[in-house]
Amino acid sequence: MKRWVNSFRIKEMNNDPKKIIKTIPIKDKVIDEFIDHLWLEDGLSKNTLNSYRFDLELFSGWLTKILQKNILDVSQADIQQYLSFKFPTSKSRSISRLLATLRRLFRYLLRENRVKIDPTLEIMSPKIPKSLPKSLSEEEVELLLNSPNVKSFSGLRDKAMLELLYACGLRVSELVNILLTELSMTDGIIRITGKGSKTRLVPMGEEAVDWIKKYIDEGRKNILKLKTSKYLFVTIRGSAMTRQAFWYLIKRYSIIAEIKKPMSPHILRHAFATHLINHGADLRVVQMLLGHSDISTTQIYTHVARERLKNIHEHHHPRG
Repeated sequence: MKRWVNSFRIKEMNNDPKKIIKTIPIKDKVIDEFIDHLWLEDGLSKNTLNSYRFDLELFSGWLTKILQKNILDVSQADIQQYLSFKFPTSKSRSISRLLATLRRLFRYLLRENRVKIDPTLEIMSPKIPKSLPKSLSEEEVELLLNSPNVKSFSGLRDKAMLELLYACGLRVSELVNILLTELSMTDGIIRITGKGSKTRLVPMGEEAVDWIKKYIDEGRKNILKLKTSKYLFVTIRGSAMTRQAFWYLIKRYSIIAEIKKPMSPHILRHAFATHLINHGADLRVVQMLLGHSDISTTQIYTHVARERLKNIHEHHHPRG
């Protein structure tokens, strides 16, 4: 992924529209951290992340050159000024994408206590239709879940992690931070701490419970050796596995499984929701299991299911 774009020439937003200035996008640590957050938490594609980075680095370069400010010092007036500057030469969809990017950035910074207010809060923007999340078929999920070598201790851990991820529809950040004390093997229930420190109880299912028990009994203690850890899924250092490390594991196992689809950290979460709805699960139940605060976020999976039915009809019906 390119972190820089070439120098470009932009019209200065002042009384002289013919005046041209040269602006170079600024590489900002805040942008890097935000892009990493989007990649790990939301499972966005490389192209989408490139678009976010491109928009933000142009904005950062403009802030530095025109206002002598950085992203953490931005006001609502600054954003409105930038949008006014961009509007004459940009398509409406590009403006919509830019606004959506800035909204997500400042909401993230607000949650992280990096800024005190969200400067985009009162800025209106046209809605952008959501793209359908990428998912795996049930056959592809089986191939992926069967990829780890369960004869090794680390492979046993990876198998348990993949089974639990798919069984519960967890975010990767939720998976790697599970504590031993949050498991109830007897009841087959796990307590998950999600976004905003909200907790929910999620059933694990027999298959996941069996593999977790096998991992705890045989794999975990041999990975830790003499070390101790409060986390369920551990590394040889005795620490919890990082989100980045687990993401690379998913990529590796998808190659072993010969899955050709683009992979993302959220792909098993998407598969979990899509397969539940395909099999007739109530949308409200899926919402609770996923930990969505707004059911409109969950409703995107009904569109995925309808799209699948449409494709099946077109492929198999004689008049499709």
